Amino acid sequence: MSYQEKRTIVSIITGLLILGAYCIYAYGKAQTGMVTVGDMKFWAVTMLIFIGVGIVVNIVIQIVFHILLSISVAVIEKVNDINSDDKAIEKSIEQEMVTDEMDKLIELKSMRIGFIVAGIGFIAALVSLILNYSPVLMINILFVSFSLGSIIEGFTTLYYYRNGI
Repeated sequence: MSYQEKRTIVSIITGLLILGAYCIYAYGKAQTGMVTVGDMKFWAVTMLIFIGVGIVVNIVIQIVFHILLSISVAVIEKVNDINSDDKAIEKSIEQEMVTDEMDKLIELKSMRIGFIVAGIGFIAALVSLILNYSPVLMINILFVSFSLGSIIEGFTTLYYYRNGI
């Protein structure tokens, strides 16, 4: 499995965990009645907190992922060649993390799919307002659609790496 595939899987798992945590939290608050139906301030604050937490968690997990990947490449290099020095190990790590034109093309195509999903969610949120649903539902549709767009972008990236462009 390539570096890009591993990194994408880590991003997908992180996105799913953050979205799942938000859904559990939001559903729990709505079911217990701790939030009034039209309390937009609560939902805005909650979403901003989850966006911030998501960014921080994603950064920390990516840093940990890269550290673990570097350690695993160094261990494999040392096992294969006991006499390898630090420069050889650094070269192996750099070769593992190389991106080329195909990687960039896959990223662009996947990003387009993610934006399409987010755009459809945006339109669905606007339609929910036209149909006189709560503004709370509208901003939740927006939040979930943007999160799903990011997750589907990751799955699309994996698909393109496995099956070609």
